[in-house]
Amino acid sequence: MDTVLREVRVLDGSGGPSYRADVALAGGRIAAIHRASDGGPRPGAARVVDGHGLALSPGFIDMHAHSDLALLRDPAHEAKAAQGVTLEVIGQDGLSYAPVDERTLAEVRTQITGWNGGGPGDTSVDFTWRTVGGYLDRLDHGFDGRGIAVNAAYLVPQGTVRMLALGWDDRPATADELTRMKQLVAEGLEQGAVGLSSGLTYTPGMYASDAELTGLCRVVARYDGYYCPHHRSYGAGALQAYEEMMALTREAGCALHLAHATMNFGVNEGRAPELLALLDRALEAGADLTLDTYPYTPGCTTLAAMLPSWASEGGPEAILARLRDEPTAERIRRVMEVDGADGCHGVPIAWDTIEISGVADPALSGYVGKTVARSAAERGEEPWVTARRLLTDDRLGSTILQHIGHEENVRQIMRHRVHTGGSDGILQGLKPHPRAYGTFPQYLGRYVRELGVLPLEECVAHLTGRPAARLRLPDRGLVREGYRADLVLFDPETVAAGATFDAPRTLPTGIPHVLIDGRFVIEDGRRTDVLAGRTVRRTAAGRG
Repeated sequence: MDTVLREVRVLDGSGGPSYRADVALAGGRIAAIHRASDGGPRPGAARVVDGHGLALSPGFIDMHAHSDLALLRDPAHEAKAAQGVTLEVIGQDGLSYAPVDERTLAEVRTQITGWNGGGPGDTSVDFTWRTVGGYLDRLDHGFDGRGIAVNAAYLVPQGTVRMLALGWDDRPATADELTRMKQLVAEGLEQGAVGLSSGLTYTPGMYASDAELTGLCRVVARYDGYYCPHHRSYGAGALQAYEEMMALTREAGCALHLAHATMNFGVNEGRAPELLALLDRALEAGADLTLDTYPYTPGCTTLAAMLPSWASEGGPEAILARLRDEPTAERIRRVMEVDGADGCHGVPIAWDTIEISGVADPALSGYVGKTVARSAAERGEEPWVTARRLLTDDRLGSTILQHIGHEENVRQIMRHRVHTGGSDGILQGLKPHPRAYGTFPQYLGRYVRELGVLPLEECVAHLTGRPAARLRLPDRGLVREGYRADLVLFDPETVAAGATFDAPRTLPTGIPHVLIDGRFVIEDGRRTDVLAGRTVRRTAAGRG
């Protein structure tokens, strides 16, 4: 044996009762579990870790991560490693960096600078790949061939696929273009992606019709993957948007995972039970359905995402040109402030809820930590004037916190039996959302220990076994003999998120040890130099 974790309280990821045991590791897997009630000799090893007072669980799986470039840029990646995250699902919201060609790579780098950095002037990552397989190979190589901080699975991004097949036009795809998109999705799945993501309030993915999406989901179904949409509205029309995704995946015969399944804005206060009833009806009818949420009320995205979709047609340079044109800019303002832009989920924007959390240009850092309304008041101007200036001066690279959530909705949704945890963590900006550094200890500390929203065993299942089942992982997500030794040791009495809105990059407490492949990534509360992460790829052959 390599390591024995002695006298730990095992939370095995199934949701069942915990138990005391010694857990022995060898060759990167769980070699033996000796329960306190078993009797007989206890396992020994070259290294024994005293687990008295600690809980042992499978490594946490972040079902919605934006670490697409952070995994290549930051070998420590403490934002996730220190939380006990051992696997992240990236390629989210329909926008990422594969598959691409030269044109689309430049466009997507500009579009999601606010999520990941990596804009045109960023040289911290060498974009040498063009395919999904090439990107996954690059992750496996990681830093000097040693790998990455945590494991990663990838979703083919539907918006990037549409960008590659037909550009930024707001129109139906031709038959040839749809065939090309299906081919790109199939190639991505064959190269190891676990499913397909969409960002249906982000251009150009939002221009896709339900029929187009259904066609792509049929491809995903053939490969036993899943569809992960950021659907068309989380505000006005949210329930209809959820129903739309359920209907099209039912028609396609495809598994569905609802991304950051919140009910936000004033129009949805107190309406979580309606969403849960919708989920229950779909499940009773046989739907293969899961969802993820983060345990906070504000959202986080880019300021440019708030724009109406017609203003984004043609890509980043076309957006900037429209913002610089006075009549067009006035039309954009009216849609955003009066009518409710589709980019803002059909709800008129409230500038006092839009807090700037990061900027691409350091010269604009004076905006960070202030709402658009406050910055405008300081300048003696209307909020739209301030927002428009920031959009153009920062070339669409600004990130925002959007304070539009409801605590009771958050608590009710996280209790649901198909719920999983996803940070939606954006690591960019001077003042990022604390969910990037705090989601998993926030669940365990605040919502389990302090508020009692979930029992500890059940919460751990939401963060481990349930997401592993969604990802079709045969040997992860549970503490079982023969399973991979991706594990977390934490103190249920002290685990807590250190990250706050004022200090969002603070690391958590109460998580002394994290192991990936049986190797200590976090040891005695400190990051080691181990890079044990690799890509987790879909391996089943396509059907039909």
